[in-house]
Amino acid sequence: MEVWRCGLLVGMLLLMAVSSGEAQLGPSFYQLTCPNVESIVRQAVVKKLSQTFVTVPATLRLFFHDCFVEVCGDAEKDAPDNLSLAGDGFDTVIKAKQDVEDRCPGVLGRRDGLISQAERVAGRLPGPDLDLNRLSDLFRMNNLTTHDMIALSGAHTVGFSHCSRFAGRLYSSAVDPLLNPAYARLLMRACPRDVDPTIAVNMDPFTPTVFDNIYYRNLLNGEGLFSSDQVLFTNLLSRPAVKRFAANQTSFFGAFATAMVRLGRVGVKTGSQGEIRNDCTAFNLQQSSRKQEQRDDSLRS
Repeated sequence: MEVWRCGLLVGMLLLMAVSSGEAQLGPSFYQLTCPNVESIVRQAVVKKLSQTFVTVPATLRLFFHDCFVEVCGDAEKDAPDNLSLAGDGFDTVIKAKQDVEDRCPGVLGRRDGLISQAERVAGRLPGPDLDLNRLSDLFRMNNLTTHDMIALSGAHTVGFSHCSRFAGRLYSSAVDPLLNPAYARLLMRACPRDVDPTIAVNMDPFTPTVFDNIYYRNLLNGEGLFSSDQVLFTNLLSRPAVKRFAANQTSFFGAFATAMVRLGRVGVKTGSQGEIRNDCTAFNLQQSSRKQEQRDDSLRS
């Protein structure tokens, strides 16, 4: 299940693009130009996943950040909200892109924006302390519903968080009363006061390497790591969906897949909008400048 979902993710990163003109996007867009693209991407993802499970949460999170901020160039990567993005997510996309280019050179790629500024990240990504109204507003700005937000939050069933992201729930004037006391003690042992900021804990302490619905069961028990997680259960408007996903994993999987497709449509560029990057990490103009500098250095040496 984890492999399939991560494969879908990277496939969407690469497939939802237009190389030129005003052609309509769709699952069969590259049927003629690169008919085996899904298989190529899947193989790249499976290979990366065999090296580290971090591939799954890292690529999920990168996909989410990329859709909400429009692009993940160097400037966005250096923004405070993105500093904890695991490099394995970027590596997954880069390797998949390389494999596709080897087999189908110059014809595939998602159109990226032409702006890369760290300040564009601030306020565009959900923080760990947001309430339901602010979460819903943020997702609504991206044409996503509250139900989409609740389903996408289920991605927290895998991955990790640095202690600093939730320390306020443990070490403010008192422990957050919404935290299950036993879970709070577990977190305090893992993240003592003034802990090394690089220390991290699993988002789901029970099945951290399985993509399942345990995240929602944790919320029922007061074991949501972030305030923005636990509020999905404490708020009466979102509670029914949480209870439904906690009771029925198939229902969660279906809602998650639907929300992921909707997320993948956020800010998609077509026609002459943006550019199809040869290298996912930099504008094409930047790449040309770098290559020219390398040639100049080579001539001087």
